[in-house]
Amino acid sequence: MQTRTPLFTPVLIAGCLIILVSFAIRASFGVFQIPIAAEFNWPRAEFSLAIAIQNLAWGIGQPIFGAIAEKIGDRKAIIMGAILYAIGLVLSSMAVSPTAHQLYEVLIGFGIAGTGFGVILAVVGRASSDENRSMSLAIATAAGSAGQVFGAPVAEWMLGFMSWQNTFLVFAAAVLAVLALLPMMRAPSVSKAQIEESMGEILMKALKDPSYTLIFLGFFSCGYQLAFITAHFPAFVTEVCGAIDPTGMLSSLGINSTSRLGAVAISLIGAANIAGTLYAGYLGNRYSKKYLLAAIYTGRTLVAAAFIMTPMTPATVIAFSIAMGSLWLATVPLTSGLIAHIYGLRYMGTLYGIVFFSHQLGSFMGVWLGGRLYDIYGSYTAVWWIGVGVGAFSALVHLPINERRKAQTA
Repeated sequence: MQTRTPLFTPVLIAGCLIILVSFAIRASFGVFQIPIAAEFNWPRAEFSLAIAIQNLAWGIGQPIFGAIAEKIGDRKAIIMGAILYAIGLVLSSMAVSPTAHQLYEVLIGFGIAGTGFGVILAVVGRASSDENRSMSLAIATAAGSAGQVFGAPVAEWMLGFMSWQNTFLVFAAAVLAVLALLPMMRAPSVSKAQIEESMGEILMKALKDPSYTLIFLGFFSCGYQLAFITAHFPAFVTEVCGAIDPTGMLSSLGINSTSRLGAVAISLIGAANIAGTLYAGYLGNRYSKKYLLAAIYTGRTLVAAAFIMTPMTPATVIAFSIAMGSLWLATVPLTSGLIAHIYGLRYMGTLYGIVFFSHQLGSFMGVWLGGRLYDIYGSYTAVWWIGVGVGAFSALVHLPINERRKAQTA
């Protein structure tokens, strides 16, 4: 009689906690837009460029850390990532010029790469059974959203009684603390057939495959939309949203300013995404991943278009946050699972890292254009409509993908 393997393993639990802390800090950077710009009297584009560089460095670092993990060990890659993350935060706390912030965000971006999806999802994928893999990847991805739930509100709360510099130092200590979880991160070795295929062979097989190119192109809009909203939505809500009724339900919950609403909106997106990502993982075990991805990108496109065409009120902010949140990171377990299914698990971290670079190119454009076009036009409207366009593009490019397995073993 065949016994069913457990879903929750030590690797999954440790991986979730590492991603949770890493993403809680990453998701909070939008809260610092106004305080840092106000202290130094910078235009919005300066700190926006710093966050954009962080996202680009994250994308460049992802395949590098994936390869490091596959060559010298997962835990060594995570240690390197956490140290770079903490150093970047400490140095950023002492930065007094836009150039310094932008330079140190390179370290933070590489740190996120070493403690984020590329490394952690590859370990979780190898440690999961075939029947649990899609759901395990979804749970680990949802942990990133759990970090987002409290990352921005905690940062906003901390700014109420300490400087942004000290907040960065506390974040650096939290990143280093997750290294205590590393003894739990032990994934089983891969099969003999997969070891016999070199990284070069797998990479060439993927790079010559049109389906891999389509996956790469399709992930661009995911990064554009997510990074733009994470970096600019709190400021957008603060400046544009209609007033909060002092006698209404939001005020009774302590949300009595549009600034507070902006931070809570990021938290709501993360909370809704926990359910959305888990459901995507559940569906990914049962239905075609490419069609699920096309549906998610279509949903995002419609939600963003409806939001920008509607006058912004506290009610529309909440409705948008919940709707977009349910689709937020639902693409990650499906995209990573699709790569693992087609090309196998041996070099999943590297292959996903290359695709993730497209995601981070989109992130760079979303964050940088957000600040740049805001400074030019005094509005985020053009950036929103670009996001609608690239979302529709991603929905279309997933349809021709061939999901047939190409690895010796998947």
